Amino acid sequence: MTTKDVARAGKRGPYAKSEERRQTILDAAHAVFAARGYRGGSLQDVADRAGMSQTSLLHYFPSKRDLLMSVLERRDEITSGAFPDDMEEGLADSVIRTALYNEGIPGVIELYAVLCAESVTDEHPGRDYFTERYERLRASYGRRFAELAAVGRLRPGVDPDEAAMSLVALWDGLQTQWLLAPDDVDVAERLRGYLKLVILPESN
Repeated sequence: MTTKDVARAGKRGPYAKSEERRQTILDAAHAVFAARGYRGGSLQDVADRAGMSQTSLLHYFPSKRDLLMSVLERRDEITSGAFPDDMEEGLADSVIRTALYNEGIPGVIELYAVLCAESVTDEHPGRDYFTERYERLRASYGRRFAELAAVGRLRPGVDPDEAAMSLVALWDGLQTQWLLAPDDVDVAERLRGYLKLVILPESN
């Protein structure tokens, strides 16, 4: 190892440790917010779970709002792992894959359900995040349904935008029911049933 290599390693060391601490805080905040919500979970709760002082936590995240937005951003990064960059699937397959993938990540559905419901309250810092997320989802699924309609695979009378809105609403509702009764609610199967109602099978 050269002198330059040693110097580089020394520079990377503190950064790697800092990044590790940051991820520890995000994991702790994820768990706290999923269990207690943004309003009910305090910075001290997060600090205690992360094994550090609140002062140390604020060194990485200057405010509770900053921490929340970073947790939501990380959640999106985690759930995006359902699809490699080069993967292309039909709408139904991608929906089912995502539903099953999310169920396998501890706490990710709990976090989403709790914070989404809480975001409708006055001055909640996550409101814009969820408003924009729903807009993107409706637009994205609307385009996918419209593509199916263009090739004759959407059932007659089904409006692409309405189908998209219904899919988003059904998915969120099913996830909430799954959280309350995981042994009784099969999210992926119910979503598959809905998609079969609105999407015609490919002709041979």
